[in-house]
Amino acid sequence: MHHPHLDLDEIIDYFALFGGLNKNLELDYFETFFNSVELFVRRNFKVLESYITPSYLLQSPYREILIGVANGDGKMYGAIKKARVSETIGEDIVSIMIDQGILWQEKSREPSTIKRKKSYRIQPKLRFIYPFYRFWFGFVEPFRKDLLQNNQEEFNRYFEAHYERLRSLIYEQLSSLLLVEMFKKTTPIISIGGYWDMENEFDIVAITNIKKIIIGECKYKERKVCKSELTKLKAKAMQSGISADYFALFAKQGFSNELRSNTPSDVLLFELDDLRQILESS
Repeated sequence: MHHPHLDLDEIIDYFALFGGLNKNLELDYFETFFNSVELFVRRNFKVLESYITPSYLLQSPYREILIGVANGDGKMYGAIKKARVSETIGEDIVSIMIDQGILWQEKSREPSTIKRKKSYRIQPKLRFIYPFYRFWFGFVEPFRKDLLQNNQEEFNRYFEAHYERLRSLIYEQLSSLLLVEMFKKTTPIISIGGYWDMENEFDIVAITNIKKIIIGECKYKERKVCKSELTKLKAKAMQSGISADYFALFAKQGFSNELRSNTPSDVLLFELDDLRQILESS
């Protein structure tokens, strides 16, 4: 999504909602972000709904599973449980939606050095191929009846309270691309993605061609990241038994003076400007 009047952070905000729609969306970019989106959804509900294809995704039990995926942490069996269908039926439906190009399955990027309890099942996570589908099933579809009756208050309240999780995931994905780009000329990354176990979740775990492990944390917040975030990330890695060679922090608003002035050699700091440079050069 490109617009001459938008900054990169604003482009990310809108892409987190409407990414994947090859349409000319007439949003009012001169309004505030929330006002622009809320007005657009109210005026174009049926048009936006028609972009959900195939249309049976709006029917049970597909609808409930997709709402579960959009509103949870993405873990497959958690979403199936929320939809109140059996695991067997849920697995079949998920398989159909993967084949249809609606969802893709992400497995935890577990370094080979990690040994976990045999009794613990690490679930795969389900991700939407297109951000628009995640926005629709996470924020719009649950309020369908109200929106059709021009009652938008609950949708607006929920959207403004929980929108953060939409753009945070997009920022994680863009940060992964940035990390790959930064390492490609020296020690190319051969595996990258999220990692989760019984105790912790990590936004990014990457492994290079010489077996170096990079753990990344993404903070798309309106404040600077402090040294305490690095301390917490290292503690999580130790608890999960991951011996990292590098720790990468990605922050929309940059970093505290304390962290910048005392950055260890195994710590990599990335700001929004780093992402902007990569996107502009690609």
